[in-house]
Amino acid sequence: LSKRYSVLYLDGLYVKLRRDTVEKEVIYVVLGVNEEGYREILDFFVGGQESAYGWREILQQLYKRGVKEVLLGVFDGLPGLEEAFKAVYPKADVQRCVVHKVRNTLNRVRKKDQFEVAEDLKLIYRAPNKEMALQMFQQFESKWSSKYPREVQSWANELDVLLTFMDYPSSIRSVIYTTNAIERTIKEIRKRLKPMNSLSSLEAAEKVVYLTIQDFNEKWAGRKLRGFSEAHEALQRMFEERYN
Repeated sequence: LSKRYSVLYLDGLYVKLRRDTVEKEVIYVVLGVNEEGYREILDFFVGGQESAYGWREILQQLYKRGVKEVLLGVFDGLPGLEEAFKAVYPKADVQRCVVHKVRNTLNRVRKKDQFEVAEDLKLIYRAPNKEMALQMFQQFESKWSSKYPREVQSWANELDVLLTFMDYPSSIRSVIYTTNAIERTIKEIRKRLKPMNSLSSLEAAEKVVYLTIQDFNEKWAGRKLRGFSEAHEALQRMFEERYN
């Protein structure tokens, strides 16, 4: 593994596993984008229930295997995950997945307001810079806080980690504000596991995941992730400032 990764994406999926009885267990997956802008799945782990503790162990493994310098971690809002990530990579930034956050918010507002709330949120995270984004949030707040105080407060509390991506070069913002980059892989793993319904064993699950990941890593070997060539110099400067 490389020493430096500009971005680590963390995500998981649940599968049915047979150990005497059949239960749903999680598959943890970590995708890295190295300093040249190439993607690779760095690690996966099958078993148990998704927890911040589980993630911390996986990240510690990565650190032991040589991944020492990371700029940004992108993941959703699992309780304790941010602290677990920061325990292993204290100098890295955290980006909470905006798409997950928007989806959760829309699930909590009335049907007739969903479109308008979605459009207003878009004005925040698609703003050209952080200053504008904060202005747009203020508008969002004054418009919706009497009707949906909890949802608006929740955005206010997390705004910092939702807008981290705006501190990064504009050419890569569209790929770092969400966990989309890893979700395609997760989808494919799920698709390949589906015919097996409840997996016969841990080994069977691990084999399917391993082969799927091999396919992705081979496919990605020659293809840089969009925007990383243009961002290369700026990201190098960030590495130097933080780690040297």
